[in-house]
Amino acid sequence: MSGPRQVQWWLATLGRNIVWARLRVLEAGTAEVFDSDGNTLPYDSEDTARAALLDAEFVEFDGLDEEDALARGFSLAEIAPPQAGSDEALRALMFVNLGKAT
Repeated sequence: MSGPRQVQWWLATLGRNIVWARLRVLEAGTAEVFDSDGNTLPYDSEDTARAALLDAEFVEFDGLDEEDALARGFSLAEIAPPQAGSDEALRALMFVNLGKAT
């Protein structure tokens, strides 16, 4: 199995919570989304995976500017995509509570 050709981070907000999703585009042109439940969902293409994320009200992290972030209830300075050595460890970091708004 070949590694990912591209990795994109997506997020959705639920109140003061951020739900992350990792989209990986594979060498074969297929894609997979690792979700906050620890599931890896396969897709036949990057476009299909992106459409599924958009339908679930996710936005691409790299496409956000500060104004977009503030409209969703956080500052870009507050967050960064989760990092972990394994998908098992990553799962615990995919749902983030930002605490009470100030």
